[in-house]
Amino acid sequence: MTQRDKTWLFITLAIMMALTLYPAFGSFSGISGLRDILLFALFAVSLDLFWGRTGILSFGHATFFGAGAYGMAVMTIHLAPGAAWSSLAGLAFGVGLAGVIALAVGYFVIFGGVRGAYFTIVTLALTLIAQQIAIGWSSVTGGDAGLIGVPPLTLGIPITGKLFYYVVVGLLFAVVLALWAGLRGQRGLVLRAIEDDERKAQTLGYNTPLHLLAVFVLSGLIAGLAGALYVTGTGFVAPDMIALLLSTEVIMWVAVGGRGSLIGAVVGTMIVWRLQQEVSTLSASAWPLFIGAFFLAMVFFFPDGLPAAAQKLWARGKGMKEGRTA
Repeated sequence: MTQRDKTWLFITLAIMMALTLYPAFGSFSGISGLRDILLFALFAVSLDLFWGRTGILSFGHATFFGAGAYGMAVMTIHLAPGAAWSSLAGLAFGVGLAGVIALAVGYFVIFGGVRGAYFTIVTLALTLIAQQIAIGWSSVTGGDAGLIGVPPLTLGIPITGKLFYYVVVGLLFAVVLALWAGLRGQRGLVLRAIEDDERKAQTLGYNTPLHLLAVFVLSGLIAGLAGALYVTGTGFVAPDMIALLLSTEVIMWVAVGGRGSLIGAVVGTMIVWRLQQEVSTLSASAWPLFIGAFFLAMVFFFPDGLPAAAQKLWARGKGMKEGRTA
C-alpha cells in the first residue's frame, strides 16, 4: 500500500468509527436524520463510481435511485403486502429494476458511442421521462401524491431504529471499501486509461464500451439499493425521489467531496445537507437558488472539491512557513 492508500484508509475508518459511536450521544430524531443522509451518501458513492472513475457525467442518476424506491414501494404495498418476504422481494425488485434500466440505457448509449456532453444530455432526458412516468402512471405509482405506507425493512426481524442505522453504516462502508479494493487493481487502471484517452485504450486491446457499461450498471444497482432502503425508513415514495433536482444535488455532493475518492462523496453529502438545514431554517424556498449559486461557485473556485482545496491551502501555508524559517 502506498502512503496515499494508507491515508485514505485511515480517514475512512475514522469516519466510520465516528458514525458508529454517534447513537451513543445523538437523539432518536438525529439518528433517523443521519441515517437518511447516509443513504443519500450511498447514492452519491454510486455516482462517484461512474463519474469519478470514467470522467463521464451522468445527469440522470436520480432515475436509478427512484427506480429502487418505487420498486420497493410497489412490491411491498401492491404486489406482496404483509408477506414475511416482501422486504427481500422489494429489495430484489427495486435493485433489479434500477439495474435493468441502467443496462438497457447504457447498452444503447455507451455502445452507440455517445460520450461527453451528449451522454449528460441523454441521461438528463432519462430523468425527465422517468419522472413523467412516475406522475402519469398513478394507478401504480400514486401519481403526484406518491405511495404512503411502505413497511419497515424486515429480514427475519424488523430492522428499525438504531439497528437500521447500524445496518446502513455497515452497508455504506462495506460498499466504499469493496469498491476501493476492486478499483486498486487492473480494472481501476483500465478505467483511468479510458478517462485519459478512450481511443488509445481501445488500441491496446481493451473493450472500453464493455468496461464502461459494467461500471454504469454497477453504479445503477448501488443507487437502486440506496433508494429501496431509503423508502423503508421514511415510509413513503414520491416523484421528488426521481426528479431533476435530486440528480443535480447528487452531482453537488460528489463535487464538494472531490470526485473519484469515494469517501469524498460521503463527506460531501454530509456537508451539503448541513448547509441545506442551515439555509432552510432561514427560508425553505431559498434552497434551490442557493444550490445553484453554490454549484457555480464550486465550478469556478473549487473544481476539485473542498478537500483538495483545503489540501492546497495547507501545502501553501506549510511552504510559506518553511520559507520564513529558512
